[in-house]
Amino acid sequence: MRSSQRFARWSLFVVCALLPLATMAFRGPGRLAIARLQYEGGGDWYGNPSSLPNLIKAITDRTSLPIERTEAKVKLTDSSLFDYPFLHMTGHGEVKFSDTEVKRLREYLTRGGFLHADDNYGLDDTFRREMAKVFPDRPLVEVPYSHPIYHLVYDFQNGPPKVHEHDGKPAKGYGIFIGNRLAVYYTFSTDLGNGWEDVGTYADPPVLHEQALRLGVNLFTYAATSRVQP
Repeated sequence: MRSSQRFARWSLFVVCALLPLATMAFRGPGRLAIARLQYEGGGDWYGNPSSLPNLIKAITDRTSLPIERTEAKVKLTDSSLFDYPFLHMTGHGEVKFSDTEVKRLREYLTRGGFLHADDNYGLDDTFRREMAKVFPDRPLVEVPYSHPIYHLVYDFQNGPPKVHEHDGKPAKGYGIFIGNRLAVYYTFSTDLGNGWEDVGTYADPPVLHEQALRLGVNLFTYAATSRVQP
């Protein structure tokens, strides 16, 4: 057995051991599910329709995490927001949070929730503006390559994969930390969600689809287990 396979199996053993603690640590029902964030402002929050179903299937097939099989859709003002340990948002256009939504997102994240935002090329300026409202004292910083999010199940020595080329910028992963916990992970100039879509949707080679799914498995695994941290 290759060392990478042994590492992946050992990592999943640790994940399964921590999962009950993680569920108890989150002040909600503790459902293991992915919710797509529906937001205002004109951005296409509904973009990449096959991305989350494919990611959920990968998590189901490759881990023993009892994830719900259907993608949810949630607004920050919905009473069910705290049911979900993992929020995903994407889009090409503007995002705008109301004062109430800013407060709710801050509460969700500080109580153990995890937000993955994927710039689908065009979201960057307004996403950064809105997150500065949510955490004016916690800037987005580049997540170091040594962080567990790049190694928990699959190994990414150089950070997120570059799925699409737009203007030659390197793929970046930024984050907002609360204590030691990564609460927001923002993929920029990667088009990670495009990589999760059905093979053939874009002209990208299947190897990039696989790399994108692997990082997605890492993200959800981290979100499901990092809640045990203070």
